[in-house]
Amino acid sequence: MSSNYKFHNPQGAYFVSFAVVEWLNIFKNDSYTSFLLESLSFCQTKKGMELYAWCIMPNHLHLVFRSIGEQNPELLLGDFKRFTSQRIVKAISENPEENNKVHYLNRFKNAASKSSNVKHHQFWRHDNHPIEIWSPHVVSQKINYVHNNPVKAGLVLKPEDYLLSSAKDYAGEKGLLDGIVVVK
Repeated sequence: MSSNYKFHNPQGAYFVSFAVVEWLNIFKNDSYTSFLLESLSFCQTKKGMELYAWCIMPNHLHLVFRSIGEQNPELLLGDFKRFTSQRIVKAISENPEENNKVHYLNRFKNAASKSSNVKHHQFWRHDNHPIEIWSPHVVSQKINYVHNNPVKAGLVLKPEDYLLSSAKDYAGEKGLLDGIVVVK
């Protein structure tokens, strides 16, 4: 991995994207997205995650955040990914209505077998590609990218119409998560 894709500044704000292994469309199921929302809220209130923008797509997640607590941003993100991975894999395995359960669990096991640091199921891809945001122009650019991702994917016509993002907060409406730091 390039040295450009590291969390060099512990106090910096970062844009990150990470996907489910094999880009599986797990987040078309609301019960699985709820785990992400709960975990983001927990990270905000208990772990010092200052969240500027977020968007949950069917198979990946975008965040613009910084760590204002004791934890370095890479550890904060690692904790989030580990916790959500375990919780979502467990929910999939226990969901009697999940039609793709066997397929998903086999894909997660296969990915884990190729990884040196995952034992049973790998849910998230390992790459995050953090990009430090150092100027107002880059902040605006990344937030617009995050919010326009569902529009480009053809899921909605306007960013604020997509429920699973902070675009509503930027449109002056109430979004799903509290405490979003709106950057103008």
